[in-house]
Amino acid sequence: MRTATQDIKSAIAESLKAFGNGSLRTNAIQLFNTLGYTSEKTIELSPNTPENFLHEIDQHNRLRKDKALFSRWESLDIIFQITGEEIKAAGSRQISLQFDSRQKIDNRIIESYLLLAIKLRKGHYTRTDLSTITREINRLFPMPALILFQQGDTLTLSVINRRLHKRDQSKDVLEKVTLIKDIRFADPHRAHIEILFDLSFRNLYDRYRFSNFVALHDAWQKTLDINELNKRFYKEMANWYFWAIQNVTFPKDAGEDEEVRNATSVIRLITRLIFVWFIKEKGLVPDDLFNRDKLDALLKFDDPNQSTYYKALLQNLFFATLNQEMNTPEQPDNRKFRSKAKKAGGRDQHYMIHNVYRCENYFKDPDKALRLFSSIPFLNGGLFECLDKPDKEEPQKTLRIDGFSDHKDNEVVVPDFLFFSQEQEVDLNESYGTKNKQYKVRGLINIFDSYKFTINENTPIEEEVALDPELLGKVFENLLAAYNPETGATARKQTGSFYTPREIVDYMVDESLKASLSNLVAEKLTDCSKEDIRTGLDILFAYTEKEHAFNDKEVSKIVEAVSQIKILDPACGSGAFPMGVLHKLVYILGKLDLDNAQWRELQKQRAMKETEEAYNMGNKEDRRQRLSEIEEAFDFNTSDYGRKLYLIENCIYGVDIQPIAVQIAKLRFFISLVVDQEIDDTQENRGILPLPNLETKFVAANTLLNVEKPQQPNLANLKVRAEIDRKERELADVRRNHFIARTLKTKRKWRERDAQLRAEISDLLKKEDFPPETTQKLAYWDPYDQNASADFFDPEWMFNLSDGFDVVIGNPPYVRADSGEQHLALRKTIEDNKLYETLWEKWDLYIPFIERGYKLLKPGGFTTMIVSDAFCHSKYAQKSQNWFLEHSRILRLDFFSKIKIFDAAVHNITYLFQKADGRHHRPERRVHDPEFGAVKILPTAEQRKLNYRAFFPEDTVPQQLHNSTIVLSSICYISYGLRPSSDEHEAKGAFTTSDLVSETRDQLHCKAFVEGKHLDCWIPLTNLWIEWGSDRAPSKFCRPTFPEMYAVAEKVLAQRSPGPDPKACYDNKRLIFTPSSVGFIPWHSLSGVRNRSLKKSARYRNEKPPRPDLPKREELEKTSRRFAVKFLLAVMNSTAAHNFLRANRRSNIHLYPDDWKHLPIPDASSKQQTPIVKLVDKILTAMRADPAAHITSLEAEIDARVAHLYELTEEEYSLILNETKPPDPFRIAALNFYRDIARGILK
Repeated sequence: MRTATQDIKSAIAESLKAFGNGSLRTNAIQLFNTLGYTSEKTIELSPNTPENFLHEIDQHNRLRKDKALFSRWESLDIIFQITGEEIKAAGSRQISLQFDSRQKIDNRIIESYLLLAIKLRKGHYTRTDLSTITREINRLFPMPALILFQQGDTLTLSVINRRLHKRDQSKDVLEKVTLIKDIRFADPHRAHIEILFDLSFRNLYDRYRFSNFVALHDAWQKTLDINELNKRFYKEMANWYFWAIQNVTFPKDAGEDEEVRNATSVIRLITRLIFVWFIKEKGLVPDDLFNRDKLDALLKFDDPNQSTYYKALLQNLFFATLNQEMNTPEQPDNRKFRSKAKKAGGRDQHYMIHNVYRCENYFKDPDKALRLFSSIPFLNGGLFECLDKPDKEEPQKTLRIDGFSDHKDNEVVVPDFLFFSQEQEVDLNESYGTKNKQYKVRGLINIFDSYKFTINENTPIEEEVALDPELLGKVFENLLAAYNPETGATARKQTGSFYTPREIVDYMVDESLKASLSNLVAEKLTDCSKEDIRTGLDILFAYTEKEHAFNDKEVSKIVEAVSQIKILDPACGSGAFPMGVLHKLVYILGKLDLDNAQWRELQKQRAMKETEEAYNMGNKEDRRQRLSEIEEAFDFNTSDYGRKLYLIENCIYGVDIQPIAVQIAKLRFFISLVVDQEIDDTQENRGILPLPNLETKFVAANTLLNVEKPQQPNLANLKVRAEIDRKERELADVRRNHFIARTLKTKRKWRERDAQLRAEISDLLKKEDFPPETTQKLAYWDPYDQNASADFFDPEWMFNLSDGFDVVIGNPPYVRADSGEQHLALRKTIEDNKLYETLWEKWDLYIPFIERGYKLLKPGGFTTMIVSDAFCHSKYAQKSQNWFLEHSRILRLDFFSKIKIFDAAVHNITYLFQKADGRHHRPERRVHDPEFGAVKILPTAEQRKLNYRAFFPEDTVPQQLHNSTIVLSSICYISYGLRPSSDEHEAKGAFTTSDLVSETRDQLHCKAFVEGKHLDCWIPLTNLWIEWGSDRAPSKFCRPTFPEMYAVAEKVLAQRSPGPDPKACYDNKRLIFTPSSVGFIPWHSLSGVRNRSLKKSARYRNEKPPRPDLPKREELEKTSRRFAVKFLLAVMNSTAAHNFLRANRRSNIHLYPDDWKHLPIPDASSKQQTPIVKLVDKILTAMRADPAAHITSLEAEIDARVAHLYELTEEEYSLILNETKPPDPFRIAALNFYRDIARGILK
């Protein structure tokens, strides 16, 4: 039985088909009526020519015809205007709707929509073309104009976001344009039907219940938000991925660990296939290869558990089509099935030759398969090189990674059902760490086919409602994290946690590039200050219609500076930052050098210089070929192709420890080049230039480790040094030639010469006193081995860059000190490397990344990274902070502690450092709140006057307390609890916490026990019972601590990981607690107890050995007797304490003992403590009777009394309440109590 939803979708499809005949205006009205939008408010233009439209509408000639591509308009119709009246009318038929069209909301007044339809002349129209037309037309109207474009046999709906001008509220500021692009009206993609249905009036109202035009407009924007689309796609992809790795088999040579092997191989499969899907959007791959009905006539689909589709179609497409040159009249059999003829020795003549087709017997019609493959261009680039290869150590042995073979013993299994099955439920609970949950999956081709893809990456000002190549980064960084041992435990439970959001990438790219270019250009323009250049760059970089402010001379120097800049991402992952750099540099080059005249000339000059300097010293043929390729790059493609190609070749570099991540980064660059190529079927390879080889631009290596080199070069043998220099120049030239190599034969030639030169240079370096280990590493590093990751990074050897980088940018991994044995081994290696000066205590992995990034800069260069804001407060970060205060120029610190950048719990900070003297510089310190870009400037000073607290996100709330206080560590011994798991040395693996704990008390489980999750404010939520007094408990515990700290009559317990709000509770039940909790035991309760733990914090006067630097136990016990435990509890739960901890704690998630130790406690008399203790008693009594008891009034009075003991003014207290954000009833009551105390009403 059909549903109303199905009826509407069918009606939408029929409305779209009508565009094949009849007038555009009539068809557009019908389409919008079908979506639920109708109006009698219209003007029927007669004739509906563009000129008549301007005559009627644009009497002041405001339309900029050149920008609006006016000459390419064939007709224009005004469909109708929708006002509040029409919306109410639409609503009255279905729903009760109160609609106010004149409200100003979020700086916008939207009173109506105007719907227009434009028919464009034949031709290709980019997303930018349609966005620009949309903006230009919107300049003519006071309300948003939504435009339906018809170009050829497709439609595009364009929606603009608008807000009021900040200075002139009668004007709007034109913002992002969102497009539903290339809707085929004869055969609409199902994703387009879904999007249009989602925009239908009834569906929007059911979801958003809007009551004004701003809300209606927001409903449109939310529906068109690609972030939601991306999340939906990622969820499906993650489910499919975890399902797939349970059902595939790949060769054992692909990795010893089966789980990692399958994960890597499946990610590689997705990478290749999704790339193919993007170029299918370009029209380079036939749809029939992914159409199940068409494939039934091509392939022998006998059993869905067989791997027919993967082996016969996908592997042949990857390795023998996209990686093999097309057939030509001169070479008509480039693409062919392997020969069955045998060589001497029994192997067939195409053994290990991967660019011939295999599995011929899987096809019903092999010739038809050849015809389908024949139109697909050769793309090159390395992505589709088969990874099966001879073993270097044993050449007779074959290493199988991809398993591209049609031998019967081929162990590869990738079942057909993984590609074409209908939706079904599967058990993925183990993968996600869940229980009893059902997950839905369907075939990968079915998933891809249900989404619209676009080959253009979206930008902040124009966005297509489709999956763009940036999606690759978001999907793969999460999938990569899911199998990475360092992140896998959490990755499976998180979505979108590991990929840097586009707006953050744009910001960091902009700020670092502007800083670097202003420096580089200032060196070339002595008559222009850095400040003037920076102001001009701010305008240039902005997505705005405003023209840039530079003159011809300045433009020339900026373009030259761009061609010389060197940028590195030392942890590039899937390439978010390198891609951000590429897009921004292409954007500013397009504004500065519209026709590419200067950019082209610079590339010619570079080619001339390099061919003169190279080992062949002016080889005329080499020079002629290089110059010819430059002309070809610019003449036969869009203007951006030449910009991108030479930026990639000369300016942008990336490193990542994971080879598969490097592959994905390269893939995104390949897509960005493919999008700007023009298809021409009259030309060789359909006019598509084979992609460059990026192996020496993006490398798999460990950025944090270098190679040992002699401190002083051996000057005794100048002849050796000259020979090394000559061969290094030749190696650089070989890699330039490999970058542009367009045939397999040419690539093979340069790779072989590369290996020879590496070996020769390595031998020569031995004569220069390089350590043997170093020379071996350099010789064995093969940039063309896609499976290998070097255990060192050397920019001179890998990138031919010895002077350093102008910009180092990225998002390094955040990995704690306690993240497993593999990470501990890496930490040891990093420390032994002797490269770092900032490693201290339990440093996180981003600490060496920060230092390494800085040291990779050339003098005057800039580094910016986004790291955990644990860098602000963690004790281990203080050495790093002080080092950079002394050795760098800190330009800017951006604190994101109050907003969420990633989906993970971590908060962040970005920094911008310059490799320069910063002693007299004043760092800019900024807090973003309540959203990114909403900035508050913090106080600062000259760098030489700052200390590590410059990295604290301070605010307006006072931290200096006016009264007399005593730090909490002088009142209580503060410590984690015991760790109830088996000791590593005495009973390794013998038992875990769960083996010791029971929910009920018995003779064995006789001690009350809590973990952090059992604690809340004031009282524990519950408790368990732990084994005690047995042979193993507590004597064989990993961390037994000492029993007296649990046996005290009363103490305070607090969660170790409470998030933003500390939680302290009262314990008078002698609870045993774990390291997930922190205990506060009054010193006098431990009187006479002596042990090694206590001796680290304080000592008795007669205790040996004496430590005069430590507090005296006698004095601490005397002090602690003056404070009631319940009074301490009240202070610890107060907003004043929370505010102090918020500003001084080391983590947004954890509260460590060291954080609590410095908490100042008001030095209150017994008389002052008594009323607070009585209020605490009331709270404890109420909550023990009913954990949900209403105690707001009691808590508010305690809070106000504590504020008075801290001698806070009402203004200061109010600020603290605003910062700590308690619920409104609490805040209001607390202020009232405060005032009553101040007036003497409340004693």
